[in-house]
Amino acid sequence: MALKIYWTKRADKKFDQILDYLLEEWGGSTVKAFTRKVYYFFDILSEFPEIGTIENKEKGIRGFTIIRQVNLFYRILGDKVILLNFFDNRKHPRKKNF
Repeated sequence: MALKIYWTKRADKKFDQILDYLLEEWGGSTVKAFTRKVYYFFDILSEFPEIGTIENKEKGIRGFTIIRQVNLFYRILGDKVILLNFFDNRKHPRKKNF
């Protein structure tokens, strides 16, 4: 059974920031390609939620590299997958906000 995907405000905001950056720096075709990759990953994630590596065992946070520059952090709660944050891997690791 596929789990339902829910976005936090932070994940939504970060995703929009990434799309804005890609559009400004690389153009619309790059935005489309990135968006396709993200939503394709969501299809896989809803079927196989434990695909990501455990980033914080106590909080149950998992992470997955969408593209080399962007990680997605999420948590599994019952029949839901909660998207917590998209993280630019070029930033300092201490700035990861789950």
